[in-house]
Amino acid sequence: MQVSVEPTSKIERRVKVQVPAAEIDQAVESRLKDTAKSARLNGFRPGKVPMAVVRQRYGQDARNEVVGEVMRERYVQAITQENLNPAGYPEIEPTVNESGKDLEFVATLEIYPEVELASIEGAEVERPVVEVTDADVEQMIETLRKQNASWAEVDRAAEDGDQVTLDFQGFLGDEPFEGGSAENHDLVIGSGSFIPGFEEQLVGVKAGDETEIKVTFPEDYQAENLAGQDATFKVKVHKVSAQELPAIDEAFIQQFGVEGGDIDTFQAEIKKNMTREASQAVDNRVKQQVLDALKKANDIPAPQALVQQETDALKRQAAQQFGLGEDFDVSQLPNELFAEQAKSRVQVGLLLAEVIKVHEADASDDEIRAKVEELSQQYEDPQQVIDYYMSNDELKNQLKSSILEEKAVAVLLDQATVKDVEMSYEEALQAAQQQEEAAEEEEEDAKA
Repeated sequence: MQVSVEPTSKIERRVKVQVPAAEIDQAVESRLKDTAKSARLNGFRPGKVPMAVVRQRYGQDARNEVVGEVMRERYVQAITQENLNPAGYPEIEPTVNESGKDLEFVATLEIYPEVELASIEGAEVERPVVEVTDADVEQMIETLRKQNASWAEVDRAAEDGDQVTLDFQGFLGDEPFEGGSAENHDLVIGSGSFIPGFEEQLVGVKAGDETEIKVTFPEDYQAENLAGQDATFKVKVHKVSAQELPAIDEAFIQQFGVEGGDIDTFQAEIKKNMTREASQAVDNRVKQQVLDALKKANDIPAPQALVQQETDALKRQAAQQFGLGEDFDVSQLPNELFAEQAKSRVQVGLLLAEVIKVHEADASDDEIRAKVEELSQQYEDPQQVIDYYMSNDELKNQLKSSILEEKAVAVLLDQATVKDVEMSYEEALQAAQQQEEAAEEEEEDAKA
């Protein structure tokens, strides 16, 4: 077998393989002899069909089978011989396939890129320093009260924060537009759920009022026929309701799993959860900055096969997130929506794998168990969670990968210039959210 390898890009290889004709012809002849033993053709007894007839009847099929098997076998031998590390399945095509001639075929494949890690030394990383205060806890309790509030009809003009039940119909000029009407719709003034300028004009309305609200749709509005357009909404108000917050009593506290309804225990539990959430936000913010620096310092190609795998995974994740059901065909979702994010994930994954390899990072069973115990504190029965994870090899491997990634990020963070910045709880969460949105916008810009 003769093998030659032609690089066609940084990660694409064109492998040309030549197999002696005698080897193929002998294999075909052997396959035909096996076929002759069981061949059943009209006019001949089983196993007595002349070889000339067998060759005529089954020769091409036998050759196709043999050539297919040989190409797969020789491809594996060729990439092993040439020390190629394929990132996905190859495209294999015979270029010479005739009896009496050497079989020639070409396998086109992508390989994993060779990574020579560049340091992220000099990269600046902002690390929030967050303390959850008593005022933060009180604000969170108020948020929980609002989430569990009820609405009571009131006989007065609507104020900011009130809920207004109304009918409305939207017009462009004198013509109503599709999707611009509803009946008995509950709208909380100040919620920001309607077009900018709409809710503010409801302040002061009373039950029974009929009024017109004039707004201008944003230039980037999703419906192109409405973007930037001036519109008028005819509105009829049915009722105005005020929010009634629940008392912070035993019944309210027990809704959140605090047995006995003790206020001090409730506050302590909330503070613990907020502290954990803030810590996760800080870790995610720092991690994203480190990974951005790693990508910037190491521009590596991403094998398309891996990008497609990651794209498919993002499609399934999106389908699950939007409740499209297990039977939804994710191939209906365009690849372009996920391609840049998938490419970025593949590049980061390859780079982190190299960091882990270079620094010989590992995760022991004790470290995995400690991670499980940390995660279990979010559940009512921590021991049940621990037992479930520790008895499931797949989940343990996922946690091991997470631990290794954390160790890789820690190694990289030591190379960067870290600046501690004091932030409030709300500022830390907002900063993490803004960073995530900025990353998404960057991917969209790259796609455009």
